[in-house]
Amino acid sequence: MDTLVLLTGATGYVGGRLLRLLTERGLRVRCLARHPERLAARLAPGAEAVGGDVLDAASLAAAMEGVSTAFYLVHSMGFGADFEERDRRAATTFGAAARAAGVGRIVYLGGLGDDSGQLSAHLRSRHEVGDLLRASGVPVIEFRASIVIGSGSLSFEMIRALVERLPVMVTPRWVNVASQPIAIGDVLAYLAAALDLPGTQSRTFEIGGPDVVSYGELMREYARQRGLRRTMIPVPVLTPHLSSLWLGLVTPLYARIGRALVDSLRHPTIVCDHSARDTFDIQPIGVSDAIALALRNEDEEFASTRWSDAQSSIASTRPWGGSRYGNRMVDSRVADTTVSPAAAFAAAERIGGATGWYYGQWLWTVRGWLDTMLGGVGMGRGRRDPHHLAVGDVVDCWRVESLDPGRRLVLAAEMRLPGRAWLEFMVEPRPGGAGATIRQTATFDPLGLAGQAYWYLVWPLHQFVFVGMVRNMARAAERLEGR
Repeated sequence: MDTLVLLTGATGYVGGRLLRLLTERGLRVRCLARHPERLAARLAPGAEAVGGDVLDAASLAAAMEGVSTAFYLVHSMGFGADFEERDRRAATTFGAAARAAGVGRIVYLGGLGDDSGQLSAHLRSRHEVGDLLRASGVPVIEFRASIVIGSGSLSFEMIRALVERLPVMVTPRWVNVASQPIAIGDVLAYLAAALDLPGTQSRTFEIGGPDVVSYGELMREYARQRGLRRTMIPVPVLTPHLSSLWLGLVTPLYARIGRALVDSLRHPTIVCDHSARDTFDIQPIGVSDAIALALRNEDEEFASTRWSDAQSSIASTRPWGGSRYGNRMVDSRVADTTVSPAAAFAAAERIGGATGWYYGQWLWTVRGWLDTMLGGVGMGRGRRDPHHLAVGDVVDCWRVESLDPGRRLVLAAEMRLPGRAWLEFMVEPRPGGAGATIRQTATFDPLGLAGQAYWYLVWPLHQFVFVGMVRNMARAAERLEGR
């Protein structure tokens, strides 16, 4: 298929997933990004990254050349109080450039909300953007969605942060406001289906799943699936301003957008126009299945993540200590060696058993004793082969979850923990072929406050144990190669 699609927001949550879907369908995709070099390394065949900004008409003219459909998936809510004006200028500039370039259709993802009722500033801006895009004269297919459920989405991550951190929640009134959530997979299906929608008229579709629920019900369902007991105490006196301050305190990630987000949550977001159901052959899944799928997909996507790729835009590798990936805690360390990648991976593959854990062996032994006392497997199981591993093999209190020979080893913890833990070793050639880099990443998925407390309790030990492990592993690799 020779169709050329322009995708804005490819570095964002929805756009990044839509990019993958479009390229899998064989479409040519041109991604507009302010920093295309940061996106280029992640592009599949058939996709390209070009520099540009939705506020810069000159950059848009070149980016839209030959484009048949343009996806508009950007917003400015994180830019502060003037986000409405920024969104207004961006939509006007983008629409004019699309009209001048002869783009056949713009596909836009906005927000649900009743135009005849009161709207928050955020939702009012989302609707205004759709109006401005249509005013350009280019046909616009606008989808309006409520809460998007998927690992990494703003609403889902806020739910996660609140439920994971607060056994008892003092909740404002907006927690009981009705919404009609939709799974990210269904949102992507609608966006992609817009490419094949017949006709040349602008249309607006309200999309949502089959369930009408409140934020409180979403939090309870998330807690149920995570095995957490949570209590909610409603407090009607929390104003939107106080609610935004509370949200920023409990979930600092959302402090910048707290007020705009809370304002949006104060109003019902329910599908009133069911034309999407009659127009598209898409059957959205329910809330329970959407949350379960989000958690399951997170595991799969996290397991396939290359930590070195996340550093591709940085000139030199550096360790990460105590970073977050969703709800997970991450400690990643790097050691450069002069040996071949094969020798470096051989050292990683020999970890545990008779070889030991390269640093702080007595601490590992004590950890094994504690685990045994708690009814766990301890450290005494050893390993099947001293030199080589296979998926499913036991390595002391770990088990091999994933193995890419010569490149990547992932161990999953089987000790008793208030959560789940993984230890990953990634080996890659250094630039220019001179030696190899070993990246060691410890990841912990905490279960509630107990899990978070555990991570921070053992954090001081990580400061020298994990540093010593990867350093001594690099030295062991040099001995294996006879250097």
